Amino acid sequence: MDLEHEAGKCPMDSLLRQLMGPWTTYILWVLETEGPQRFGRLKTKMPISAKVLTDRLRHLESAGLVHRDYEASVPPKVTYSLTPRGHELRNALDELDRVARRWHAEDTARQAG
Repeated sequence: MDLEHEAGKCPMDSLLRQLMGPWTTYILWVLETEGPQRFGRLKTKMPISAKVLTDRLRHLESAGLVHRDYEASVPPKVTYSLTPRGHELRNALDELDRVARRWHAEDTARQAG
């Protein structure tokens, strides 16, 4: 067995684990399509708690996909943006989106018919 594909060592598995979790890919999509966002603005775009959004952003930051810019002001200003590594995911996520939409349409048609 190729060492790169042993359990826990597969690079693809490692990458996909970084993208797993509720709202993770949506956060990446918003930051890619709309640019840097403050926390409050991100929060208005999704029906989740501040705790879940904070958890997802911390996860993406620790994975090196999102940059957190903190400005000490009153109130503090925190802006999130994609890192170069985060931007690299654009084409892969676009392709996954195309596949997901096609499969959804196929599944919907099969269930209706």
